[in-house]
Amino acid sequence: MTQPSEAPPGAPGQPSATVSREWDGRTLPALVRADAPGTDLALWIQENRDLVDTLAHEAGAVLFRGFAVAGPAGFRTVMDAVSDRVLEYGERSSPRTHVSDGVYTSTEYPADQHILLHNEQSYTDNWPMRIAFYCERPADRGGRTPLADSRRVLAALRPQTVEKFERLGVRYVRNYLPGISLPWQEAFQTEDPEQVARYCEAAGISLTWLPDGQLRTTQIRTAVHAHPVTGERTWFNHALFFHITSLPDEVSTGLREALDEEDLPYNTYYGDGTPIEDATLAELRDAFAAATTGFDWEQGDALVVENMITAHAREPFEGPRRILAAMSDPVRSGRSQGAQL
Repeated sequence: MTQPSEAPPGAPGQPSATVSREWDGRTLPALVRADAPGTDLALWIQENRDLVDTLAHEAGAVLFRGFAVAGPAGFRTVMDAVSDRVLEYGERSSPRTHVSDGVYTSTEYPADQHILLHNEQSYTDNWPMRIAFYCERPADRGGRTPLADSRRVLAALRPQTVEKFERLGVRYVRNYLPGISLPWQEAFQTEDPEQVARYCEAAGISLTWLPDGQLRTTQIRTAVHAHPVTGERTWFNHALFFHITSLPDEVSTGLREALDEEDLPYNTYYGDGTPIEDATLAELRDAFAAATTGFDWEQGDALVVENMITAHAREPFEGPRRILAAMSDPVRSGRSQGAQL
């Protein structure tokens, strides 16, 4: 049962909605439900921006339900209400289709596959503070977007595990292999190797051009971050998501049989290059599983995820499904101040 915690009344003629910090036994995401059909979501957010920020920081994500959002253009208007810094998708790791300015399809992986929990672009030195989703059409079956509180994930890990990752960081090794992973031209959105080299130098990425013209990159990133507003420590990295063992068993086995380890499309290590232990990978999986919750999409839903606090995923689905995505509010570390494409 939904338990309203507050209902901003608004001035006469302004949109109103009911806010629930706990609903159907969950606190992630917080729920904001329009009080009347056709309520303009962008206008409501404009009038309640501070409340949206508070809910996002406390719960980790906010689900807006029952509002009027007029397709991709309406979703972009919502994003403009959320932030004045809506981003383009750079240093890509997953296939998406550009829909309109700052709006993309959600990751386009086969419908029968899971997309594991991850914090958007946590492998970079320049990530979005928020990622938002808009349900243009829910799947006939499945297709939820599970969420996990990264603060809870961190708290569930052994102190020894956290200390080692904090001391060494995470090393990401990528090979941009057409037909297996994104080619470098798509990942970096350019055909110019010199532009890629400039970006990588500014972002603290080591790159190697291989004899066949393919690219390998290596970067070492921090595993645990403090949220710049709340100060809370969170588990914010792709150590598990990009590890070769996180692929389906048959895919992981096939790639390791066909390719040398250094040629795998993605893999992760401790920052000093040593392997992440199987027991540690299992510990990470258990911590994510214990923190995971989910909800069923309804047409017209919009979900704003506080990216440094909450990881997101995708369940397999049947039937047509169209979820749009947009990102906002860049966070840069000092090393990547000049990293732009």
